[in-house]
Amino acid sequence: MRKILCLMALTALTVLIADPALAQSGEDMIAASAASNWGKGLGLGLIILGAGLGIGRIGGSAVEAIARQPEAKGDIQTNMILSAALIEGATVIALVFVLIS
Repeated sequence: MRKILCLMALTALTVLIADPALAQSGEDMIAASAASNWGKGLGLGLIILGAGLGIGRIGGSAVEAIARQPEAKGDIQTNMILSAALIEGATVIALVFVLIS
């Protein structure tokens, strides 16, 4: 839990530091850019966090299943890789949607 909170704080700090560097001229443009960057940064952070947690859980469960039933190692690894690939595919699509919007 502490690592997650540190990661979230670091992400928020990065967004705050990067925002002025990406600002454009004009007060209206800066306000619009700031709101847009906050939303994109939050969206990107949540997407990556969710994908990391999902793939981590899959890996942990696969290792536990292999430890309990070593003879099913091949089937477990195949299903683990397929599940991780599906999560990564959905993550890439979500990242593209966030960056396009």
